[in-house]
Amino acid sequence: MTTVLAQEGQIVLPVPVREQLHLVPGDDFEVVIEDEDTITLRRVSTPPNHGLVDLLLACPAPFEIPPRERDDSQPPAL
Repeated sequence: MTTVLAQEGQIVLPVPVREQLHLVPGDDFEVVIEDEDTITLRRVSTPPNHGLVDLLLACPAPFEIPPRERDDSQPPAL
């Protein structure tokens, strides 16, 4: 399977590759140059909240999380 480098520097992954790997627009990739003729493309999976705890703990001012009201209601039956 082959593809072409576009004028803007983009490479289109063929449909069978995207389908087999379940790729979707917005997926992140790491590009590594292995040698003069080899490029490795690897999908980078990062959890949506990656780094959130570290960011909150780095807050320079003390903060307190207010208590939440308890909700004992049941979800609607389907």
